Amino acid sequence: MGGAMSEGRTFDGVKVFTATKAKDREELGDAITRWLHDNPNLIPVDREVTQSSDREFHCLTITIFYRRLASDRS
Repeated sequence: MGGAMSEGRTFDGVKVFTATKAKDREELGDAITRWLHDNPNLIPVDREVTQSSDREFHCLTITIFYRRLASDRS
């Protein structure tokens, strides 16, 4: 997996966090922090935050674009 960001930055992968329920949306930041802690070999290079809703649901999505540390590439 690989690609390039619009500003010329490259990334190796993407991790998507999403929540629809209010409690899950409140805990989304903690989930991202845990994931970052559990993956010290990944360096975030960009992020995108998307919110969508209809009459019943409010969805929050945070997309993290990351690079692997050079020593972790195979």
